[in-house]
Formats: sequence, structure tokens, C-alpha cells
Amino acid sequence: MAHVAGTREYLDKLVSLPRPGEENIFAFYDHRLEMICKDPRMMLIPLDDHMIHRGDGVFETVKYLGRRVYQLEAHLERMEKNCRAIFIRPPLSWEHIREMVLETARAGGQDDGYLSLFIGRGPGGFAIDYRECPWPSLYIVARRFNYLPESMWEKGVRACKSEHPAKPSFMARIKSVNYLPNVLMKKEAVDKGCDFVLCFDQHGFLAEGCIENVVVVDQKGRILVPELNNALPGTTLMRALELIKDEMTFVFRPISEEEIYEAREVILLGTTLDAMSIVRYNGKPIHDVRPGPVSKRMRELLVRDLEENGVKL
Repeated sequence: MAHVAGTREYLDKLVSLPRPGEENIFAFYDHRLEMICKDPRMMLIPLDDHMIHRGDGVFETVKYLGRRVYQLEAHLERMEKNCRAIFIRPPLSWEHIREMVLETARAGGQDDGYLSLFIGRGPGGFAIDYRECPWPSLYIVARRFNYLPESMWEKGVRACKSEHPAKPSFMARIKSVNYLPNVLMKKEAVDKGCDFVLCFDQHGFLAEGCIENVVVVDQKGRILVPELNNALPGTTLMRALELIKDEMTFVFRPISEEEIYEAREVILLGTTLDAMSIVRYNGKPIHDVRPGPVSKRMRELLVRDLEENGVKL
């Protein structure tokens, strides 16, 4: 029989429990308390927050390197759009949220990291009725950056086709906390021994990776971009295209799986990756099985852009 504890006893037991991953948390902000804390064992979200048990919320992940936050405005702009799409009004103005993001990063005291932002329907009950929740929730976490080995850019990576279909258009274009399809795709990659998996829509056209956008460089040297009907318009993707537009032609159109095999380059784009080449797909070589010049150029432009335009902490 479970022991019925008092408040103090319960809290003491709670903070004494092992906390996997606590070494990766620098600082976090909880709007309910209007405080920043640096003890990972205090990073607790109410179970009855609809963001937890209904997936009723949105999130963004922003990186900072060398104390420069990259594409903060683009991430906040997308988050604002997604909040409108699911009818959540944040508890703070977007200008204030921006300030709290930077304050949380500074409180973490590290030069490099990620900032995870969550806006949820808020606590209030366990039904699906939004009216249970009198106010929305806002959480910001500064956490350790996931440094990837340079060999992944130097040698390229392997990808395979996912057995999981792309999300329906409405859900794919909202960065909601309901990430179960993405989680299953990541598990699939691990189980298959691939670095990444790519999913396709109901018509058999390329959509995205589990958390990355993907583009193809065709035999004419054009960058082919999926139409993003069933994929999230990534901030890294859109910025990379903006940066390279004076050097290369890019076209948004449906991309078949056959075009992946015939491509000169297949490139993943994401917050951690910047731009990274897929050199084998379903075990078959892409072009000469080496990272191509377009991938290298995109990464170069993105790294320089962060250095020149990142928001200083």
C-alpha cells in the first residue's frame, strides 16, 4: 500500500529522486512562478496541463553558439503563427517572451546551448475542453548543445525510407508538442541502423525527416524543395534558401523517391545540422557518395550568418 505523505515529506522525497539528464539542464523559466531556476529537480510541469495529456501546445527549439542566439525572431514569428492556429494566447507579450528567452540563456551561464520554448493550454483538468484551463502556460529551458562529430559533415550520413507516412497537412505545418510520429521515425532509424529516415506523403512524394527538412540537388544543379504541404517549413531551410538565392536556383515542387536516387546531392537542413549531406539512401549511393558543394556552401553560409547576425547574450 502506498504511503500517504504530507506536503513537506512529499517535496523532500521528490527532490531526492534521481533525475536522468539533469546534467544537461542549465536553467529554466516557469511563468506560473515568474522565476528562473537552475536546479533541474525543480523543473516540473503540472500533469493536468493540457499540453501534457492532450498535446495541446506548441514549441520551438533555438540554438545559441558563442553566446549568439540564432534566428530568434524567425522562431518566435513561427511560434506566434502556430499559437494563432490553435487559438492559444500566450500569457506574456511576444516582446516580453523574447526578453525571458534571453534572460534564461544568460542565467544558464553557458556560451553554447539550446533554448526550448513551450506554450500550452495550461493546467486545469483532464478533459479535452479548453475551457478547463483559465490561463495558458509558458516554459523556457536552456539546455546543453548536442555537438555532432565533424565526420558527419566530412563523410556524409545514411538515410532510409520511413514506414511511417508524413503527417496530414494541418498537423505537419504546426510545430505542436504532439511529436509521436517524429519519435516513432527516430526509433525506426535506430532500429534500422540508419542515421536518418525520410517520410513521404500519401502520393509518394518526399516530405521531411523526423526533425529535419530535406532538399535535393538535381542533375541540372537546381535545388529542389518539397512543396511543404506535409512538412514543417523549417527556419533553417528558409534561411538557407534566402542566403543562397543569388548563387543558385531553387524550385518548390513535388519530389519522387526516384529523384533521390538520381540526385547529385541530398541535403538535410535543421537547427543542429545546419546543412548535412545524405550520401547513401536505402543502402544505395547518392552520386559519388561524398558530401557535395551545395551542402558545404549552405553550411558555410549558415555558420557565417549566425556569427554575423545572431542575437548577442
